Amino acid sequence: MPPLIILFAEAIKAPLLSSDPQVQIGTVDLIFHCMSWDSDSSKHIQALVEESIADYVFEILRLSGYKDPVVISCLRVLGLLSTAEKAFKQRLAVGFPTLVPILRYVAEVPFHPVQSQLLKLIWSCIFDCPGIVSRSQLEELVLVLTGMFKRHTSGEMGMLPEVFTMACSIFVALLKSPSSHSIPTLRTSLQEAMTNAILSCLCVPPRHPNELIVYSLYLLKEIYAYSHEDNLVIDMNNMELGNNVIELCKAHILPWLVKVVDGVEEEIILGVLETFHLILLQESDVHCKKFAESLASSSWFSLSFGCLGLFPTENMKWRVYLMLSSIIDRVLGHECGQPIRDAASYMPSDPLDLLFLLGQKSSHDLNLISCQSAVLSILYASSLYDERLADDKQVLASLEQYVLLNSSNFLDGIIDSVTMMQLVHLYSLFRGIAKISYQIPYSPEAEKLLLHLVVEKECNILCWRIHPRGLKWLFQQEGIIGHLSHEILSFCRSNGTKGTNIINHGTKIQMIEVEDIAKLVQADDNHGAILLVSLLKHLQEEGEEDDITSVVNFIVKIINIFPASSDQLCLHGIGNAIHSLYCYSTYCSLPCNFITCSILVFNILCSVQPKTLFDDEVWFPVAIKLLEFLIPTIIADTCNHEGLLVLGIFSLILHHHSTNGVLPDASKAILLNTSLASKINNAICAACSKGYALVEHDAETVTGETLIFVLLLNFFSLRSLHALLPENLDWLSFLQSSPNGIQPLSFICICCHDLCRLMHFGSPPVKLVASHCLLEMMTTITDQRHNKHDELKCSMGYLKSVMSVLEGLVFNSDTRVAMNSALCLSMILGWEKLGMQEASVVRDGKWCRLVVEELVLSLTAPGLASTSFRNYHKPASKIAIALLRLDQVPKWMPSVFDHSCISGIIKNLSASNVSAEMARLFRELLIHDYLNAEQILGLNGVFQACRKHVYKDNYQKCNTEEHLEKVVAIPDDLSKISEFLLHLISSDCTEHVASGGVQTSDKKLLEEIEMFFQESSARE
Repeated sequence: MPPLIILFAEAIKAPLLSSDPQVQIGTVDLIFHCMSWDSDSSKHIQALVEESIADYVFEILRLSGYKDPVVISCLRVLGLLSTAEKAFKQRLAVGFPTLVPILRYVAEVPFHPVQSQLLKLIWSCIFDCPGIVSRSQLEELVLVLTGMFKRHTSGEMGMLPEVFTMACSIFVALLKSPSSHSIPTLRTSLQEAMTNAILSCLCVPPRHPNELIVYSLYLLKEIYAYSHEDNLVIDMNNMELGNNVIELCKAHILPWLVKVVDGVEEEIILGVLETFHLILLQESDVHCKKFAESLASSSWFSLSFGCLGLFPTENMKWRVYLMLSSIIDRVLGHECGQPIRDAASYMPSDPLDLLFLLGQKSSHDLNLISCQSAVLSILYASSLYDERLADDKQVLASLEQYVLLNSSNFLDGIIDSVTMMQLVHLYSLFRGIAKISYQIPYSPEAEKLLLHLVVEKECNILCWRIHPRGLKWLFQQEGIIGHLSHEILSFCRSNGTKGTNIINHGTKIQMIEVEDIAKLVQADDNHGAILLVSLLKHLQEEGEEDDITSVVNFIVKIINIFPASSDQLCLHGIGNAIHSLYCYSTYCSLPCNFITCSILVFNILCSVQPKTLFDDEVWFPVAIKLLEFLIPTIIADTCNHEGLLVLGIFSLILHHHSTNGVLPDASKAILLNTSLASKINNAICAACSKGYALVEHDAETVTGETLIFVLLLNFFSLRSLHALLPENLDWLSFLQSSPNGIQPLSFICICCHDLCRLMHFGSPPVKLVASHCLLEMMTTITDQRHNKHDELKCSMGYLKSVMSVLEGLVFNSDTRVAMNSALCLSMILGWEKLGMQEASVVRDGKWCRLVVEELVLSLTAPGLASTSFRNYHKPASKIAIALLRLDQVPKWMPSVFDHSCISGIIKNLSASNVSAEMARLFRELLIHDYLNAEQILGLNGVFQACRKHVYKDNYQKCNTEEHLEKVVAIPDDLSKISEFLLHLISSDCTEHVASGGVQTSDKKLLEEIEMFFQESSARE
C-alpha cells in the first residue's frame, strides 16, 4: 500500500484543479497547515514536490489574477516546498516566469506578508540557474526592485530588513546573469538603485540593523565590479556607472563614516574600507586617483588610526594598512605604498608606536628597516595633506634620532633612495615648522648630517611632491645651493614641454608643480630667484644652448604664474643675464632662440614694478641690440614675427619711461633712432596708400598686424616724447602737412592727417589704436595751447578734413573709437576760447547739429533706457557738452533741447543708467538756463538714487575679489601681446583708485552729481 503522504498528494490534486477559487485556496491552505504542523516534515515536503504539487500551485498562481488571498496562500506553500531544495530546484525553474509578474503586484503593497518569500524564491532561482532569466524578465525585475528602493528612501513605503537584504541579493544575482550584458539601459536603473539603497541606510546616528548597510555596500561593490568586467563592452555608459559609484562614495559614504565612526560596529567599518579599497585597486583610472585624493584630503590617515584605536583587531589592522598603501600608490605614484604592504604584519596600531619604531637603530634588521620605511611613507604622505599623526615636536625628535642612528645605512646603500627622499622632505617640513615656532628645539648635528647626505647621495629633491614649507626651508639652506642649482636645471629640462610626471626606475612618480617653485621665486626669504639667475649666467658661460632655452622657458612660466617674481629676478640681476644673452653670446643668433629670449624680456617688462628697473645701463645696450635686429625686418608695411615682438618690447620700455621715469637712456635710443623713424614712416605711407583696400588688412593679415604694432609703438612714443622733451617739442607741427608729403624723421611720430586716414580706411582694430594715438596727440596739443597760447599753423581746409573724419566716427560701432573721436572733436571745439575763430565753422556746421539731434532722439525714445542707452550716448554727449561750453552757443541748441525733450530724457533716467557724461550734460544745461524748477527737482531725485546705487554697487565689488587674467606671451600668438598693450593704453579707465576701490568711472559720476547739486543749490 502506498505511503500516506502519496495518497494525500493524489487526493489534493483534484481540488487543486477545481474551478472554484475557494476550493483551491482551501486546498493550498490545507497543504500549508499539514506541513507546518509536523516538525519533521522534510520527507513529506520532498514527496509532495516529487508528486508535482509545486507545479499545481504555480499554475493556480499564474491564473490567480493577482487576487491577494490566492497570492498569499500560494506563496506561503511555495516557500514551504522550497525547503526541499534539490527536488524543488527544477520545479522553481519551470514556475519562474509566473513569479516575475507577481512581484510587480506584491511590490506595490507596503509590507506585503509574502514579499520576503517571493523575493527569496526569485533569488533562489536566479542564483541556482543564472541563465534562466530572459532579457525582458531581467528588465522588469530591475525596474520593480529599483522602484522599491526609491519608495523606501523617500519614505513612501517601508521595507522589512529581510526584504531589503533579499532585494540587494537579487540585484547582485541579476548582474551575474548573462542577460545583463546586453541591456544598454540597465546602467540608469543600477545607478538609481544603488544610490537609493545606500542613502536609505546612511543615518546619523545609525539606527538600522548592521546587515542593511552591509548588504547595500555589497550591492555597491558588485555594481562597481560589473562596470569593470572584462567581458563587458566598455563604453561611456559603463564608465559613467563606475564613476557614479565613486561619486557616491565621495559625496555620501565618506562624510557619513567620518560622522559615525565612533558609533558603529567593526563589521560596518570593515565593509566601508573594503568597498573603498576595491575602487582604489582599479588600474589606470583617473577617477580612482581623484577618489584617493579625496580620501587623503579628508583626514583619512587620522581616521584610519582612529579606527585602529577603536578596533585593534588583526582584520582591522590589515585592512587599514593595505588601504593606506593603496591610497599612497594612487596619490604619489605606482608602488609607492609597497613598503607598507611589506611591513603590514609588523606594524603597530598606535601612531606613537610608529615614532618609537622610527627612533630605533636598525643595524641590519631587515624587518625593522622595512617598518621604518613604511612609517616614513605614512608620515610623508600624511604631511602632504597637512595631517599630523603626532605632535610636531615628537615627530621632529624621532626623525633626528633616525638620522643620527641610521645615517650609515644610507651611505652604505642599505636603505633605498625613495626612503631617503621621504626622510629629507619630512625633516625639511618639521624643521621649517620649528624655524617659525621657536618653542620646538632641534639638533644642529642631525641637520648638518642630513644636508651632507643630500649632497653626498645626490638626492633628487624636486622629483617628489613636497610640502611648501619644507621646500622653502630647503631653498633657505646655503650649504646645498650647488646641489639645488643642479636640481633646478633637471626640473627645467623635464618641464620644458611635458607635464610633471617622470619615470624613475620604471615607476611613475608625481613631481612637484611649477607653481611650487614659482612661489619661492616671488618671495624674498629664500634663494629661489638667486638660483635661477645664477644658473642662467652659468649656462651662458658653458654655452649650453638647449639648457638655456629650458631655463628661460621655465622662468617665463614662473612669471606668468606669479608676476611679482619679476621683481625678485630683476633685483638679483636677470637684466645682466639678458644683456649677456643678446650682446655677448651666440645664443640669440638663431631665430628660435631670439624669440625665446625676447618673450622672457616682454614678460618681465609687462609684470615688473618700475622701481626695480633702475639698471638702465643694462637695458640701454639691450635696446640698441634689439634696434639693430628690428630695422632690417621692417619692409614696406610688413614685419616678421620676431620684429613685431621687438616692437612690443619697445612699447613696454617707453610705457615704463612715460609713466614712471625709468629707463630714460633706453627710451631715448628708441625714440630718437632716425632709421626706425624712417622705417615706421614708410610703413605708414605704404598703408595709407592702400585707401579703401586697407580695411581688408585686419589683425589676421601681415600688413594689418604690423600696422597695429606700429601704431601701438607710436602711442607710447607720444607719451614718452612728452616726458622726454616737455619744453623742446612743438606739438602744433603735427597738425600741418609737409608740401612734398615727407615727414620729419628725427623721432618716431605719425602725423595727424595719417592717423585720420588710418581711422577712416583701416580695419576695426587699426581704427581703435589710431584713435587712441590721435586722442593722445590732441590732448598734448591742447595742453600746449593752454600753457603757451600758441596759434595753430594748419590751414582751415586741413582742419576741416580732420573734423570730417572724426565726425564720421562719432557713431562707430566700437564705442571706444566713437568716444575717442568725440573727445578729439570736443577739444577742437574748445580751441575757440583760445583765439581760433575758425572754429565757428565747425560750431555752426550741420553735422554737429545732427549729432546732438540724434542724441536727444535716442535719449527721449521709450524703451532705450538700458545698457546700450548708457554706453552709446556718451560720445554724442561729449560733443553736446563742448558746444554748450562755447562762448557763443549755437543758435539752434535751444530748439533741440526744448522743455519737452528734456522732460522726456529725465523720464527715461533711472538710478542704474545715469553716466558721468549724462550728469555733466545736465549740469551744462542747468548753467545755461535750459532747465526749469520741476526738471531740476526731478533730476535731484534721480541723482540721489543714482548715488545710493553706486555706493551699494561698489560695496559689493569691494567684497568680491576679481582676478584679471595675466597675459602670456606665446610665440605663435602675437594677438595676446597687442591685447596687453591695448589694455595698458586704456588702463586709466579701468584701474581702481585708492579710495575704497571705487572705479574711476564711478568716481567721476559721483563728482559730476555733486557738482550738479552744488550748481542747483547756488541757484535757489
